[in-house]
Amino acid sequence: MPYTVALTGGIGSGKSTVAQAFAHYGIDIIDADVIARQVVTPGQPALAAITARFGSPILHADGTLNRPALRQKIFSSPAEKAWLDRLLHPLIHAETRRQIAAARSPWCLWVVPLLVENRLEKLADRVLVVDVDPRVQIERTMVRDGITREQAENILAAQATRAARLAVADDIIENSGQPDEVLPLVAELHQRYLTLAAATEQD
Repeated sequence: MPYTVALTGGIGSGKSTVAQAFAHYGIDIIDADVIARQVVTPGQPALAAITARFGSPILHADGTLNRPALRQKIFSSPAEKAWLDRLLHPLIHAETRRQIAAARSPWCLWVVPLLVENRLEKLADRVLVVDVDPRVQIERTMVRDGITREQAENILAAQATRAARLAVADDIIENSGQPDEVLPLVAELHQRYLTLAAATEQD
């Protein structure tokens, strides 16, 4: 397995901006959100299982998963959410491991928004947290998703606390400013991770 840095942060923290900056250096990016969507595409066993449990209204006319409908089902039922988690988490985990193992860059970046919530920090060699003032998170999320302040605050409240994320951080990128302000820090961290990855290979 290549040296793996887990990148996490709350909603609106700018994880994508930071990940793209590392990709600029040729680093392979493994994105947990992308994998979560891949395992429920048409033809995948997970989508067949979800359809068998909830019926065809859970699908769009083109056969893809109707996410809002599924969210509605599990939001009101902890038992259904637990069933869905039992189905999807092992599949997501297996595909994540496969993509990390297939990475060809000197180290790889694993973007995982729910790292702290799902206690996954031990699966990475190092944890990088994108930290942002909560007021900035709320403003960005409102603009990006076209939602009300109350909705943005509710999303924030449902995530791990800022303190809980910082407690597992090996490195922190403060990203409350303009997107390009993080670039020098990304360059510096990339060099650090190259050194750490090389040292791990020698062990």
